[in-house]
Amino acid sequence: MSRLITLLVLLFLFSCQTEKEENNVLKVDKSVLSEKVDTYAKAYESLDIFSGAILIAKDGKPVYERAFGLANRDDKRPNTLQTKYLIGSMNKDFTRVLILQLIAEGKLRWTDKMIDYLNGFDQPGVREVTVRQLADHTSGFGDYEDWDFVELPYAQKNLATILERARNQELLFEPGTDNEYSNTGYALLGAIIERITRKTYEQNVKERIAQPLGMNNTYLKDIQQKPDRTIGYIITINGVDNTEMVIAEPRPDGGFWCTPSDLLLFYQNFFYGSTLIPDSIRATDTYFKQIAPLYSKPNSIDYLAGGTNGHNSVIGQFFKENISIIVLANMDEPVAEKVVDGIVAILNAREPQAPKLPALLAAYQAYKENGVGYLKSNFEEVTSNYYPGDPKDGILNNLGYQLIEAGKMDEAVDLLKLNTELFPDIANCWDSYGEVLLKKGDKKGALKAYQRALSIQPMQPNHQ
Repeated sequence: MSRLITLLVLLFLFSCQTEKEENNVLKVDKSVLSEKVDTYAKAYESLDIFSGAILIAKDGKPVYERAFGLANRDDKRPNTLQTKYLIGSMNKDFTRVLILQLIAEGKLRWTDKMIDYLNGFDQPGVREVTVRQLADHTSGFGDYEDWDFVELPYAQKNLATILERARNQELLFEPGTDNEYSNTGYALLGAIIERITRKTYEQNVKERIAQPLGMNNTYLKDIQQKPDRTIGYIITINGVDNTEMVIAEPRPDGGFWCTPSDLLLFYQNFFYGSTLIPDSIRATDTYFKQIAPLYSKPNSIDYLAGGTNGHNSVIGQFFKENISIIVLANMDEPVAEKVVDGIVAILNAREPQAPKLPALLAAYQAYKENGVGYLKSNFEEVTSNYYPGDPKDGILNNLGYQLIEAGKMDEAVDLLKLNTELFPDIANCWDSYGEVLLKKGDKKGALKAYQRALSIQPMQPNHQ
């Protein structure tokens, strides 16, 4: 089955800065925030597309904290400020801190080669991969997580399995010549940390970060056994599904669970403190060099985010003003980012954009109400509520498979055919279209679709 796996992988730290409203003075008024943020968040909650927690802080002190919706829909357990939420790829920032600490201790250098610490890597080009390239997503490694990984038993979704996959993963490009977001790269950094310290990644985070900061509400391991964490949910055309199958033991590229207040503790020290990272070492890091100008520019914000199916986490940080906006959601992406965007508007005394349905649901609604021609002509507008950077061919691809599962084959044919028209050069679109035609009994049409997929991507799996 040619499902697009993009939405199942742990998504990533990303950075987005703005100075569009540089002359505005951010308005941090507790009473205004309480009324306006409450109203805004409840509008999302009323559409059943947001549940989670929101924390807004000034200089590290909360000025707004509230939880919304349910942590577990089966037992009606509500979200609270003490519920533990999945932070996804925000783990990468913890890994970055550990790397910087080892550099400060003289145990590691940015220019060190990966193979100086890890063996069994013989792929072309891999001998040139440096620690800095792993941290900056320029190593050439891509992702290790696909549907096969998701379906592994929980106990096998660990760093050892990832390392084995990485040893069989060809580089996407010559190290240092391009940029590709890489979960594998951060897993490899975690393995380097373990090799140098002779301790597990979890032990390093506990001893070097969580304990010094007093992060007593963060889970670093044994996630399945924790009773006070969220269950992730995704809304499909067939209803609301939990996403427990994607849960894995925390790894250097993602997977911790914590409260908003614990996450605030970490990022205040990450951005401003010296408890974790000496200033002299912070200055050697590419990311901190990138954000350095923002500390002196009013109304400049950077977003760091993470998530997977059913979970979404983000911090929006105004650097000069030291205003932090943390949203942790146990609903599908990109709801946390959208809520943060609305809060940014409120802080700038603007009306936030009205909540929108997720792109997949909006596309299906537009199709049902106005037809396939309307959806084709208005696809970009209809699907504007989609995760930044994700390929949009995934929207109708995933919708098509939901329709197949629901037995709505004619609708699946309509929308997967439309996907080939919107994205004619994407092999997966033709492969999915061929699959639905085959299920409908149209062998001739399916063969043509599969042949088109193979002409675009010769390595596409064969279908009989």
